[in-house]
Amino acid sequence: MRRLLAKYGARGAGLILTLLACAQALDFLPSDVVERFDIFFYDLRIRVQAPKLDSRIVIVDIDEKSLVEVGRWPWSRDIVADLVTKLTDHYQAKAVGFDVMFSEPDTSSGYTTLESLAKTDLKDLPLFGQKLEALRPRLDYDERLASALKDKPVVLGYFLSPTQAKGMLPAPAFQLADLGGRSLDALLFTGYEANIPTLQRAARAAGFFNANLDPDGMLRSSPLIAQIGNSYYESLALATARVALGATATHPVFLPSSDFNSEQAQRDYGVLDALVLNTEPHAKRIPVEDFMRVQIDYRGKGGANGGGFRYISATDVLHGRVALEALAQRIVLVGTSAPGLNDLRATPVNAGFPGEEAHANIIASILDGHFKQSPADSDIFNLVQLLLIGTVLIVGLSLLRPLASILFALAVAIAALWFNFWAYRSLDQVLPVATALLLILSLFILNIGWGYLFEYRKGRAMANLFGEYVAPELVEVMAADPVHYTMEGEIRELTILFADVRGFTTISEGLEPNALREYINLYLTAMSEDIRGNSGTLDKYIGDCVMAFWGAPVALPDHAARGVATALTMHQSVRNLNADFVARGWPPLKIGIGLNTGPVRVGDMGSKIRRAYTVMGDAVNLSSRLEGITKEYGVGVVVGEATMRAAPEFAYRELDRVKVKGKNEPVAIFEPVARESELDETTRNALRRWHAALALFRAQNWDEAEPIVRALHLAYPDQRLYELYLGNIALFRAAPPGPDWDGVTTFTTK
Repeated sequence: MRRLLAKYGARGAGLILTLLACAQALDFLPSDVVERFDIFFYDLRIRVQAPKLDSRIVIVDIDEKSLVEVGRWPWSRDIVADLVTKLTDHYQAKAVGFDVMFSEPDTSSGYTTLESLAKTDLKDLPLFGQKLEALRPRLDYDERLASALKDKPVVLGYFLSPTQAKGMLPAPAFQLADLGGRSLDALLFTGYEANIPTLQRAARAAGFFNANLDPDGMLRSSPLIAQIGNSYYESLALATARVALGATATHPVFLPSSDFNSEQAQRDYGVLDALVLNTEPHAKRIPVEDFMRVQIDYRGKGGANGGGFRYISATDVLHGRVALEALAQRIVLVGTSAPGLNDLRATPVNAGFPGEEAHANIIASILDGHFKQSPADSDIFNLVQLLLIGTVLIVGLSLLRPLASILFALAVAIAALWFNFWAYRSLDQVLPVATALLLILSLFILNIGWGYLFEYRKGRAMANLFGEYVAPELVEVMAADPVHYTMEGEIRELTILFADVRGFTTISEGLEPNALREYINLYLTAMSEDIRGNSGTLDKYIGDCVMAFWGAPVALPDHAARGVATALTMHQSVRNLNADFVARGWPPLKIGIGLNTGPVRVGDMGSKIRRAYTVMGDAVNLSSRLEGITKEYGVGVVVGEATMRAAPEFAYRELDRVKVKGKNEPVAIFEPVARESELDETTRNALRRWHAALALFRAQNWDEAEPIVRALHLAYPDQRLYELYLGNIALFRAAPPGPDWDGVTTFTTK
């Protein structure tokens, strides 16, 4: 059960997480956290866009410079009239939208006071009344502004409110009756604060400039249509855009399937997901979302230095300090960015974003016909996205190691983000991504946690179990994939090594206990480091004997070569130790090593009291016997024929064919000399001569074998092998072994 849970439990839990994510995407499990996360990425998409200057729209700014030169706001209407005249008659602006409101009559000229006197206290002075009437065009600033507005492409702004009804509303964009009995979601207001009738009747159009803030106080979208009673009204941006585009006076704004032009509209647009400007020669479609909103595509950071639109000071326009081409045939928005005039908004790109520039961004999108939108089927996209990501990660993470899992999960997250940003920029689609990223994070954490619970802890346990006698690099391999390494017994072909100290009894008798302990510790440490340094498994210490093997628990294809190389290295380490031992006055160290390769049983063996990971089998016994007969031939290492054949990269001296105690079949034994690539020509020649002599010896050709062996003995007097064979030649010459002699030496002791 535990193994099944370790193998499939993470996948099952991952599937549950994926299904929960799908339920959340379909609003069965709504979450404020996910919504805030999606808003964060929505804002991030806006912020990473490089500013792009739109020269079609210019903002005439009532900035601090204008307030210093012209005076505090609000300005008298005669100044505003001059501004309108400058923009429309002199600069020939295509449309002028005012992001300010004129909801109260202008009494700054004193005309209303004089008019009241003419009707009361000074009514007996007819000349006073006549003179006042003559001065009226100059002193009635509202009439003067109305005259400036008449027949000009000017759009006034006003404010929708839930309570009061003040001023005069413009003509509605369309009526409830125009919907043909259909319902239309729009923001509903019961009141308004609009411009005075004198100005509203003179203006070409008017639009509301309410800021539709999100719950966090950010301005991300804006309605194009709002409802008051049975009438639907335009926003300032929509009204300014349609005036600039020259929408017809009759039904300038309509719905795609309205009664007028309905057949064509239905063929072109079909459903109530858009507004249409009745422009020539082709109507302009404006896609909208719920409550007739559009998302604001911010083209810059906001303000004169934000990079989205050009800002021109209103005082420079009034005083004619602006080049004609800077405003000619441009859409102009008049507003204020001056602090304290309460027209700054918190947006994803700027905490103090000028309100008039928000309208400018919407107008630019209307002109382009491109709006960032959440598609109607975004829930379906999110569902498919989550199922795809969940499937890929559930399968992928379960097959990968920790580092690869991190990289894989990161790659999937980057791919999801890249596609989301690409769709936003290239397709104008705002797609959900928060749930997908949270699913990626959840599946990754689940995989890591599950891996720790079942795999890492198992790996650490294995590392603790094998760490004392397996090479560190092998422990890492095993800990990374513990499922494939168990303590259970199995048959494998391994290479087994036995190493023993020669004359250890004599050594122990000649050293003090503490010195002997240090002597044997230094020896065992050096031998163990050589074994583990070449990926060997240290099996046990048997007194002064060291047992090791290669090929388990981690399979090593070159286990025989590693064993032979280690044996030669161990003898070099002995020579290094002896330099220190002799300097201390200790007896020099000599060891014999036996190596054999063959099938053995390896695994956890022992009793109920003590168990160990070890090897058993005939090949193990032979390795032990080979170590014992190294002293008979005066060599440091003896290997069996199987080891010699499995490690051909070494040069060998064949020693004999022997029958060891406990075995009836003879085996050939060899002494590894060096790697073939490192063998010098003198040694190579000596090996050829020896093997030729050995063949003559086995053929009982004593007379030809003896001179070769004797010459080798003279050249290498310290090698006991040649002395041994010279003695055997003399023995067999005196007592020939007979024609059925097989050349095998039999050992009756270990």
